[in-house]
Amino acid sequence: MTDLILSQYKEYLPVYTEMGRVLLEKISGMLADAGLIVASVEQRVKTEESLTGKLALKGYKYQDIFDITDILGLRVITYYVDDVDKMASLLENCFEIDWANSIDKRKAHEIDRFGYLSLHYICRVPESLYKNEEHPEVNRIRFEVQIRTILQHAWANINHDTGYKSGFEVPQRYMRQLSRLAGMLELIDDEFSRIRAELSDYRWRIRSLVASGNLDEVPLDGDSFSNFLETKPFDQLNHKIAALNQAEIMEVSLSYFLPLLKAMEFKTLGDVAAMIKNDSEAAFQLSRHQIALSDIDIISSSIGLQNLCLARILKSGSGVPGVRFMLDNLNGNTESNGPLAEFIYNEAKVLPFMNQNHG
Repeated sequence: MTDLILSQYKEYLPVYTEMGRVLLEKISGMLADAGLIVASVEQRVKTEESLTGKLALKGYKYQDIFDITDILGLRVITYYVDDVDKMASLLENCFEIDWANSIDKRKAHEIDRFGYLSLHYICRVPESLYKNEEHPEVNRIRFEVQIRTILQHAWANINHDTGYKSGFEVPQRYMRQLSRLAGMLELIDDEFSRIRAELSDYRWRIRSLVASGNLDEVPLDGDSFSNFLETKPFDQLNHKIAALNQAEIMEVSLSYFLPLLKAMEFKTLGDVAAMIKNDSEAAFQLSRHQIALSDIDIISSSIGLQNLCLARILKSGSGVPGVRFMLDNLNGNTESNGPLAEFIYNEAKVLPFMNQNHG
């Protein structure tokens, strides 16, 4: 029987090789469509040497090559524990699963088995997904897909190297140490997934609070500011400024203002909203003084927020040092910020809001 299977292996090797290429492409496309990001997707076809070794040990189990389920193998390495099940669902929706031969090794409870807790699915390709008229056996061949996390994969490789490739039995005290490390890694794997889930919940709450207008309850950070910007909070001021010259507004990212807002000691989105409410008129005066007598016909969408920050700083009485502080935060600390800050301050001090403030 071994000779028959090895003969079939040589005959079908090009088919297995082509299937590996096609399946790698199909699974990668499946992941992209689902928006599921993984560390890697790999495929391999068992070598003749490896197959010969397998048959020497277990050849009695197989009647022909189609009884062997792991000549073609694929491995999906996920970043998170819960993505293993998501990947499994994708496979179930795409391939025919041989449940009798599939194994969920995650149900093992031995602490030293962490690196081997992968999910192994034995699959077939349905004709609806892929068929080859010249090689109808592609829909008969079974193949294995292993799914495990990146930590499980790393540990399996390390443990295999230290425990098996060394060629001698590992002393019990080292096995205990390896088992302790395995337990720690399993905890880390679970914690990564927990933290991701909590961050996802946090972002959902932030989006809900921003959408409902409860901005005083929203801490100012990267996520909340990004959600806030999606509401276009500076558009009204920008359009009012653009109307001065019938200018076109060029959209740019405003995320780089976040460090400045934090440096100005804004704690919540409510603080930013209050600045929009209280300082928009002063920001408009600054903008009108800057562009009203010019022929500028394109302005950046950052002009409103920039002049809101400038108006807030000038109204606080911080003077030239305050303007320099703003420029350093936005543009980096350079010598040219000093003269520019003086120029901006001298231009601004004649404006009505400055006189009212100092009055």
